[in-house]
Amino acid sequence: MRIDRPGPIGQRQWTPLAVGHAGLAFGLELGLLAALGYWGFGTGSGLGPRLLLGLGAPALAAVLWGLFLAAGGPAFRLPLAAEIVVKLLVLGTGALALHATGRTPLAVVYGALVAISVTLDYTTG
Repeated sequence: MRIDRPGPIGQRQWTPLAVGHAGLAFGLELGLLAALGYWGFGTGSGLGPRLLLGLGAPALAAVLWGLFLAAGGPAFRLPLAAEIVVKLLVLGTGALALHATGRTPLAVVYGALVAISVTLDYTTG
């Protein structure tokens, strides 16, 4: 098995698998933001902490994604192994957030889809 960094968007061959995977990956990214927002607004003991967590957690995830993982080219390129680990950690926080809010079955499905997506990302190009 060959592990390789995904190529630039414009140079990818858009096979049905690649299109399906791109849709899955984008859906997981949006799901991450939604899960973190849901967790944040449900956590905390007042309006201030809920707003801070509900808006801050998704914002932090979006900043990390843009700096290190953006599909169009991140601001800072990580070594391949670190990029895979950071992607799993950032997307994995969505599953943790869902589990923390009592949505364990959804967290398991989301986590499995994250594992499939990251595997496809680095093995199919």
